[in-house]
Amino acid sequence: MLSSGDERSFGPQVQMADESGENAQTDLQAELARLREEHRDLDSAIEALERSVAGDQLQIQRLKKRKLTLRDRIFHIEDAITPDIIA
Repeated sequence: MLSSGDERSFGPQVQMADESGENAQTDLQAELARLREEHRDLDSAIEALERSVAGDQLQIQRLKKRKLTLRDRIFHIEDAITPDIIA
């Protein structure tokens, strides 16, 4: 059984864990916003290259690959942010 001294020392540790969890959540949300913005920017760049007469197909393919990589990271972060629902 815990003495009252042990309970007091345990309390701040739990609070620190909660705060670090909140910081991690905030960091993930900030990273998600950054990735979404970069994804939109790549979409615009790809569209502009495709409209140009002398569009560089290799560059377009590289941008599309980068865009898919970003999409995968976005889904991964969204999954980490969304809590699991146990039925």
